[in-house]
Amino acid sequence: MDSAVFIAAAIMTGLAAFFGLLLAGANRWLRVQEDPRVEQVETLLPGTNCGACGQPGCRGFAEALVLGTVTPGGCTVSTADGIRGIADFLGVDVGLQVRRVARLHCAGGTSSVRMVADYRGPSSCRAAHLVNGGGRACPWGCLGLGDCDHACSFGAIHMNDEALPVVAVDLCTACNDCVAVCPLDLFTLEPITNPLLVQCRNPLSGEAARAVCRVACDACGRCALDAPEGAVRMEGGLPHIYAPEQTAASTTARCPTGAIRWVTGDQFGATPVLLGIEAAITHG
Repeated sequence: MDSAVFIAAAIMTGLAAFFGLLLAGANRWLRVQEDPRVEQVETLLPGTNCGACGQPGCRGFAEALVLGTVTPGGCTVSTADGIRGIADFLGVDVGLQVRRVARLHCAGGTSSVRMVADYRGPSSCRAAHLVNGGGRACPWGCLGLGDCDHACSFGAIHMNDEALPVVAVDLCTACNDCVAVCPLDLFTLEPITNPLLVQCRNPLSGEAARAVCRVACDACGRCALDAPEGAVRMEGGLPHIYAPEQTAASTTARCPTGAIRWVTGDQFGATPVLLGIEAAITHG
């Protein structure tokens, strides 16, 4: 019996030693050496790990920067000086990227939307969405309980007196948190250069749309008619913008409810359109 235990212990010890040596050899011969610049570049980044750059956090962005697959200007959170510092360290151009900001596709605040029930439950859009849309007659509109406000790590969203979220463009980093948390998919990240904003997701038409919300799109199609051919198309009872750069403010002039708006940087807070533009002038 004792010999059997000894043999088993010897076999397990031998196997452990064998696999230990195997793993040590694999680590020695197969290990991929990381470029030491990755660690240094990561320290130059904001460290917010917001993912707005399209990478899995600042570490992923630092790795992509060192590989040369992205440019420093792709970081929407860093300052112009920070971006310039990364470009100087790597010896690359800053690169330019059109800023993106979060846009809300609803204008139906408390004074515009008819209520059909009194919602009493957790103060959460996701919770209210599960209970008959929070009592609102329009089941496609903003529930007004501020999940997006709570989710924004940069303080770029606040709720106004109409219980609608307002995006402070100067603070928005396009981190995607508001997009992810909204149960009705009312937020999108759009280039700040896009001047047209459709503030409605109600697919109803005419009087049926206006009956649930005074500022709903009623599918009249005037905006599509007033825009250059093909720039705006009516699909599913709502205008879809295909060529915003071809449109003008007159596209929105005949909208009877104001569901489509002409927005500019001045209206939402003046911001540079291109990220890292100062550094680009220096290096470009």
